[in-house]
Amino acid sequence: MADRTLISRMIGAATFDLETFEEVEANESLTGQAALVVFLAAIAEAIGSSRSGLIAAVGAGIAAIFAWLLWAGITYLIGDKMLGGTATWGELLRTLGFAQAPGVFLVLAIIPLLGWAVQAGVALWMLGLGVIAVRQALDFSTGKAIATVLVGWICLTILHAIF
Repeated sequence: MADRTLISRMIGAATFDLETFEEVEANESLTGQAALVVFLAAIAEAIGSSRSGLIAAVGAGIAAIFAWLLWAGITYLIGDKMLGGTATWGELLRTLGFAQAPGVFLVLAIIPLLGWAVQAGVALWMLGLGVIAVRQALDFSTGKAIATVLVGWICLTILHAIF
């Protein structure tokens, strides 16, 4: 698997390939690729939502990186420390980063009358991948992964509302 490319890993993650998630979980050298996936998805979202100016797109990418770091940290605290999973923050960071691979399709949200459907479909797709990423990284049940994602989402929503 060492000869796989960023694109092949993104496709693997987007197609729910468990071996891809196991690979990115275990390979510390793929953290940069995971960050790139997050950044590319954010750029695609900025373009798809018609905020395609360079400054707005780069700003969206930087904000997405910070949100990804925070999301992985919250997920680590909930899943590892509270629910007994077995992962490092880095393992969650990488799997959750690659779980955002379908975000590149958010560029299609710019299509009139279909944009909302693209956004909703990609959001659900990424949510499912997030559960898989958490489950694979923390090595526990799907139920615990769903609970981790749900509690983490509530925490992030509260933090977002406060700040």
